Amino acid sequence: MRAIEAATRLPGYQHAALSWAPEFARHDFGPRGAFMGFDFHVGTAGARLIEVNTNAGGAFLNALLADAQRACCTEIEAALGKTSNVNFESAVLRMFQHEFNLQRRAAALKRVAIVDDRPEEQYLYPEFVLAQRFFAKHGIEAVIADAGQLSYARGQLSIDGRPIDLVYNRLVDFSLDRPGHEALRAAYLDNAVVVTPNPHVHALYADKRNLGLLSDRAALRGWGLSSAMAEDLSGVPHTAVVTSDNAAHLWERRKTLFFKPVSGYGSKGVYRGDKITKGVWAEVIKGGYVAQDFAAPGERMVKLDGTREARKTDVRLYVYDGELLLTAARLYQGQTTNFRTAGGGFAPVFTISASERHAA
Repeated sequence: MRAIEAATRLPGYQHAALSWAPEFARHDFGPRGAFMGFDFHVGTAGARLIEVNTNAGGAFLNALLADAQRACCTEIEAALGKTSNVNFESAVLRMFQHEFNLQRRAAALKRVAIVDDRPEEQYLYPEFVLAQRFFAKHGIEAVIADAGQLSYARGQLSIDGRPIDLVYNRLVDFSLDRPGHEALRAAYLDNAVVVTPNPHVHALYADKRNLGLLSDRAALRGWGLSSAMAEDLSGVPHTAVVTSDNAAHLWERRKTLFFKPVSGYGSKGVYRGDKITKGVWAEVIKGGYVAQDFAAPGERMVKLDGTREARKTDVRLYVYDGELLLTAARLYQGQTTNFRTAGGGFAPVFTISASERHAA
């Protein structure tokens, strides 16, 4: 995680990552991106970074879940290694205030809009409510808004006539160019509102093509990343953009690969190479995909109606500007992470030291 943060600050990396980003995403207004998500598969070979996400969902829900855990004894309480809700909230408050002040210097943050398309229909809408209550608890007015409800006039983004200082962005339109997003896009480009996470942050971190940069240790060292940091990035599976030139080679290796759309989210349009059909492959080679070396997910057992069943797992680190805010896991079945699996969904993470593992 820290090695990635260091890499994104290198001029050579930034030039490469922004070369395939929309022109307007090259504007850097200062914010570092609220709730970055670093997703890992953890197996016998160690941790493998499968994805970096902006606007990673679930942090407020997972903080509530972790706080609700009840330890059976002192030893388990120590193994939880969790951050109390109080510490989480203070770190998150600092995060949003810092994001605002990076762009607005010493101004006071008064009003926040938590923005998505049709927010009340979103699966994580309960989290939006938790976020709204969090801001209210700390004296910051917050509204949950559809992006289409926003208005922009005379240099001010507003909703129902009330000005907005900061947009907590939960949209998956990372270019802000879909219908209904015109007001937010115009205000963002005019530096009239703080947006976090914003298109610039997404371009530096979350475009899947960037995984190819992060898995190229020779290029990273050439750009000035230390050898130690480059070695830390050995946990990023090798990733390549699918092109007509390498398509035949990738088809031959498909059973060891995962194919992902460069701007995808929520595991949409993702295919395991050993299950891909020629019809799907014809669409993949048209462009807009990367091929990533397959990194097997971890596995945990759960009890479902008294029966032990296996569930795949991934681990997410919620991060701000290199600071770890929270660790959580997701349990699922199928090719990719989902919230449809019985006995699946978010889960707390227990940290066990090497000495405890040996004793067990």
